[in-house]
Amino acid sequence: MANRLHGSTSPYLLQHRDNPVEWWEWGSDAFDEARRRDVPVLLSVGYAACHWCHVMAHESFEDDETAALMNAHFVNVKVDREERPDVDAVYMTATQAMTGQGGWPMTCFLTPSGEPFHCGTYYPPTPRPGMPSFRQLLSAVHEAWSSGDPKVRGMGESVVAQLREQAGPLQESVVDAAVLEGAATSLLGDYDRVNGGFGGAPKFPPTMVLEFLLRHHERTGSVEALSIVEGTARAMADGGLNDQLAGGFARYSVDAGWVVPHFEKMLYDNALLLRLYAHLARRTGVDRYREVAAATARFLLTDLATPEGGFAASLDADTDGVEGLTYVWTPAQLVEALGEEDGTWAATLLGVTETGTFEHGASTLRLLREVDDAPRWERIRRALLAVRAARPQPGLDDKVVTAWNGLAVSALAEAGTALGEPAWIAAAERAATLLLDLHLVDGRLRRTSRGGVVGTAAGVLEDYGCLAEALFVLHQATGATRWLDAGTALLDTALAHFTDHTAEGAYHDTADDADALVWRPSDPGDNASPSGASALAGALLLGASLAGEGPYGEAAELALTRVGILAARAPRFAGHWLTVAEAMESGPVQIAVVGSPESRAALVQAATAHAPGGTVIVAGEPDSTPLLSDRPLIDGNPAAYICRGYICDRPVTTPEALVAALS
Repeated sequence: MANRLHGSTSPYLLQHRDNPVEWWEWGSDAFDEARRRDVPVLLSVGYAACHWCHVMAHESFEDDETAALMNAHFVNVKVDREERPDVDAVYMTATQAMTGQGGWPMTCFLTPSGEPFHCGTYYPPTPRPGMPSFRQLLSAVHEAWSSGDPKVRGMGESVVAQLREQAGPLQESVVDAAVLEGAATSLLGDYDRVNGGFGGAPKFPPTMVLEFLLRHHERTGSVEALSIVEGTARAMADGGLNDQLAGGFARYSVDAGWVVPHFEKMLYDNALLLRLYAHLARRTGVDRYREVAAATARFLLTDLATPEGGFAASLDADTDGVEGLTYVWTPAQLVEALGEEDGTWAATLLGVTETGTFEHGASTLRLLREVDDAPRWERIRRALLAVRAARPQPGLDDKVVTAWNGLAVSALAEAGTALGEPAWIAAAERAATLLLDLHLVDGRLRRTSRGGVVGTAAGVLEDYGCLAEALFVLHQATGATRWLDAGTALLDTALAHFTDHTAEGAYHDTADDADALVWRPSDPGDNASPSGASALAGALLLGASLAGEGPYGEAAELALTRVGILAARAPRFAGHWLTVAEAMESGPVQIAVVGSPESRAALVQAATAHAPGGTVIVAGEPDSTPLLSDRPLIDGNPAAYICRGYICDRPVTTPEALVAALS
């Protein structure tokens, strides 16, 4: 037997290809081997940018004695959670049910039929209070399994039966204006008025919740909602979460004050945050938000862009095995890089202290005050960035994930339109072309590719929802009908293969012909990125507005009837759902602008600047797309047609009249 990861396309799995552990990839062959040997499957799930995954790998999976125990008594399966979110979802649910918590690395022991009978996360190489060593755990599980006790083997069946029973769709309960108002009020109560954001440490960027609150403000005029958005956006932008030199946000802050990040940088976070800051810049006119949006876009286009035109999944938390090594500074390092005067000025501006805010006397970089000398700051920023570029750099997980690239396409296309950056729209088109040309195989999406080679894992619901929405946003940004046609085809496929036929409006996360797992995952909650069902609901609402045909509008409405309870009771885990519901409550708003490119430009600019979030805006010649059908010029002049749901205003021909109508 041997380690079987050498041929993998997953950077995470390739990190483990030289372990002495005899790893298998997920698949029927591994479970057949477990049945043949009558041993459990040891499932280890993680991802390439995960700090504690690296720690456990170094402590245990690279250790010969530990590997010998694993090889003798288990069939060992390594899974990249980003490549197989379905596998991760099933066993994370089991881990949380058994232990009350979850995270990565995730460690599960399964029967040869796949039922989990013992689950946990990180295990140390030596015992700690309340936690056995990993080798102790291996020995205990082996002894329990070898005893032949039917309770051990039956435990997995019992766990699966209970979780299947609990995993059904939520009861029907609509998300109406009252639920939206209640969610906003609840979030106001949870808001951290000192630091921004919600709750204590660790603190994740609540991007989708902020998008909801911004749309809620636009619809209702709520000052409180906007104050939460701006307070949190400022705190994140100025704190250690945001890379003050190169742009790009880390995954979360380990403290409540946004000082010290967990340094991994994920594509999905940065795509969602780019969209948020672009929306804020458009709505408020605040230069700082535009600067942050531009820096985040630059990070995507510089640090995460792949040669094929897509965007890589993440940058690692560690550099040479040390977390944050690339990013932190001491006062002496600033003086060495900049000289005494500039170094001292930068230390004061960026919160770099003698005692340090991170580890070993080093500090993360934060903007502690507004920059009063922009040219000086820009010169210093570039100088520090040059010094940092000479340091060891974190690893890049360069696989292209369909859903996350969809989020990036949406963000770049929408931000490029709102902020007048055509290069961002062009980058979005390149990424969308890659996804359609490479990831769409025989009409079905694949989850990932790497180096221009598509992977074998089937796309899940979030891949279809996020990419369909991205194509609809591109259609609005460019007017090209190919994006509209491709997006509606994805919606048709998703409705055909992911619908839960036992509960109207509910969806499974995997297709009806996907690899069978011990239960079919279906998680409606939004987390770090939109859930599959909420991503699809958003795409359906856009598709209904743009295509004007098919079952998309009704399907979007039905999907929202399944999340009223979630939105009311746990709005922090329903941010994207609430964002979609705000668009639906507003109509949704549609603006069709007809005329030649030159003549309609002022109307398009007014619509882009003043329309509320979630508005569909399409511009072109009359009858060139479905939304422009039967909408002629007015006395030979360009015109804008505004509709809210099924009610349309009289067309207007001047930017002033358009702004007044939107107000």
